[in-house]
Amino acid sequence: MSTPPPATGSVPRQRRRVPYWDNARFACIVLVVLGHAIQRLTYDSDIAYALYLVIYAFHMPAFAIISGYFSKSDPPSRRQMARVITDILVPYVIFEALWWLMKGLVEGDPDPNLTQPSWTLWFLLALGIFRLILPYLALLRWPLLWTVVISIGVGYLPNVDSTFSLARTLGFLPFFALGWWLREHDIVDRLRLLARKAWWARVSAVAVFALTGWVAWAGLDRWHEMDMRNWLFYDQDYAHFLGDVPWWAGGVRLILMAIAVILCAAFFVIVPRGQFAFTKLGTYTMYVYLLHSFVLYPFRESGVLRDLEPTWLWLPTVCVLAVAIAIVLASKPVRWVFRPLVEPRSRWLFADPSVTPQAGRAVDPTGSRRPQVTDRPGSGR
Repeated sequence: MSTPPPATGSVPRQRRRVPYWDNARFACIVLVVLGHAIQRLTYDSDIAYALYLVIYAFHMPAFAIISGYFSKSDPPSRRQMARVITDILVPYVIFEALWWLMKGLVEGDPDPNLTQPSWTLWFLLALGIFRLILPYLALLRWPLLWTVVISIGVGYLPNVDSTFSLARTLGFLPFFALGWWLREHDIVDRLRLLARKAWWARVSAVAVFALTGWVAWAGLDRWHEMDMRNWLFYDQDYAHFLGDVPWWAGGVRLILMAIAVILCAAFFVIVPRGQFAFTKLGTYTMYVYLLHSFVLYPFRESGVLRDLEPTWLWLPTVCVLAVAIAIVLASKPVRWVFRPLVEPRSRWLFADPSVTPQAGRAVDPTGSRRPQVTDRPGSGR
């Protein structure tokens, strides 16, 4: 009797690198750069404002979902606890210090305060908090429901604010928990969600975004009146938008969360499954995430992105430049120069230096662990 061939699913999931997730990471970080790049254009262009609303309706929820998908709810090991320090807290302190220096030189007011994250750094704190509380959430019955209750409920509390980015962190918590839940229950593999999608699925996903874009454009006056831009940040209590908070205020956030989940689903359908030239860049989103704000800061603050006409020329130009910025910041030369800041070796912090990760083994904001190779000059690789 011949020995049957091994099952195709016998390769451990942890040992296979799936290009799809790197493609999704890179697409998400491009959307982050794009959203920040066109922000100043939204003051003068309705089309830019509509595009901005569509991007912000789902891109950070998608990032949080991916982060949760690659997070573990088991009690953390000593090495995993060390990673929270080396991959999140130390880069946070380093880049906060750089922002203080930048603001001191440009604005003359550095305002050093580690409890108030500068611009994009809120997500680093959010990731740290997400990972710390996930083992406790996993103990509960209906963890997803509890995170939704927390996200909606925190909007009624004016004393939960931007200190340590807590309001925003709790606001986005359901998306992180959703990503973890999908992995915990093996939903992606059981439903073969990473299999190549039929043409009608991709067409439907594109139609979802087209409909969302039309709604964003057609309702511009209403969205301006509602200050929808700030609703999508999940960082303000409801009184900020509505004054006296009605009982139904949390329903607005619930609707926005439902829209975000639908758009994220459409986004994940559109993301290509194969290996492409940009796939590897998805493993270096930490560099893009931490560095792009310094690239955009002079353009945003100088006013060169205001009153750009015609919109049909400048909006696509800024979009192309945003993609180029993401590609350059994830490139090997940039990584080599900025690795000491983005992936600092922090062995001196620990009583047991062996808990620190090896060089080049840090994780990006979404939990992507890179293969153990080094791209330093002279490595022979």
